Amino acid sequence: MCTVLRRPEFRLLFGALLASMAAESILLLALAIWVKDLTGSDGLAGATIFAIIAPMVLAPLVGWATDRYPRRPFFIAANLATALLLTPLFTVSTSADVPTIYVVAALYGLSYLTLSALIGGLTRQLVPVELLADANGALQTVRQALRLIGPLAGAALYAAVGGWLLTALAMAGFVVAAVVAVLLRVPETPSAGLGRRWSVELGAGLRHLAGEPALRRALLGYGLASLVMGFTEALIFAYVDQGLRRDAAFVGVLVTVQGLGGLVGGLCSATVVRRTGEVGALAAGVTLFGPAAFALAYPGLWLGCAALLLAGAALPLITVGMNTLIQRRTPTGLVGRVTSASEALISAPQAISIGAGALLVGVFDYRLLFALVGLTTATAGVFLWRGRRLSAPPPAPGALPRIPLQRRPPAPAAAEPRVAHRTP
Repeated sequence: MCTVLRRPEFRLLFGALLASMAAESILLLALAIWVKDLTGSDGLAGATIFAIIAPMVLAPLVGWATDRYPRRPFFIAANLATALLLTPLFTVSTSADVPTIYVVAALYGLSYLTLSALIGGLTRQLVPVELLADANGALQTVRQALRLIGPLAGAALYAAVGGWLLTALAMAGFVVAAVVAVLLRVPETPSAGLGRRWSVELGAGLRHLAGEPALRRALLGYGLASLVMGFTEALIFAYVDQGLRRDAAFVGVLVTVQGLGGLVGGLCSATVVRRTGEVGALAAGVTLFGPAAFALAYPGLWLGCAALLLAGAALPLITVGMNTLIQRRTPTGLVGRVTSASEALISAPQAISIGAGALLVGVFDYRLLFALVGLTTATAGVFLWRGRRLSAPPPAPGALPRIPLQRRPPAPAAAEPRVAHRTP
């Protein structure tokens, strides 16, 4: 991580993303709390998260736009636009204003998708291939750290002074990100597929994912795991209530424990990628969910904390493995479309599994469902691990390419000197 942070251009990008991620972390949970406070409805509060996820259907269009135009100006404009779209929140005061929160949440979800695609492309342009895992690991470590404190800080700020200060701080974070990005110097590359029909360009990301063996296997394995990993969003409440016999607020403690595991996973993710390759790191992350879910099937506080540490460590391994694989196996001008397409393909089964988990936990014993999650993720992990050779580990930072030694041809024999014979 220290090696990649010594690069001046990446440090600037890192600083910009630190500001925008801080704004994101204090905003997400607070929007749902705001709706809950205004309406008293858990369902309407949960719909806020759905509003943020809904723009994923526009992923092909977003990826096409981020690949078609220069990324640095686009990144600056996207951050400024995100700050601007938050301004309607200053008008929210009663339950009649809840639709305003939903509209802002949906626009924010579109912004999040856009910034994710831009970050993937900018990282690929600014960082050499051998340091991509370190760059993605550094970003994930910071994201996990902010998830530990950001949502709690946002909820505390909202409870203390209301939504207006929260909105102002979030806007400031996105403006700072835009200002820092002005200093970036990014070598722009032409878009892959530029000049073809727009309908062909829109599907280029999906075609690349389907045609590249390592990416195809990664999406199949991770997609299978995503079909059940979302169950845990609802199962954790049943675990706390029925298993630990504690109030629902105790979920916050377990989320903090998971965040600590995420920090460890973020710090170790680059090393895992360099040792096992990107598909291997993805396999390790998905597989770790198996024993974690099996452990949660048995109610016990210390065992549950160990399981959540394990699950937390898995998330950065999955993200860093997937992001680095996309960046290494995709032409620079196509990174935005491939990143957006992969996020849409993963988010869809996750959204389905979150809804299915909420329904199934009311019908089946939560322990049985945790066992199902463990079995499915372990199976997906084995499938991914068997394909780890599709992505060889990246070269170590600073490693020189090995040049094969060539056998020197034998030197020609020295010519025998001629001796002039004189006749006596």
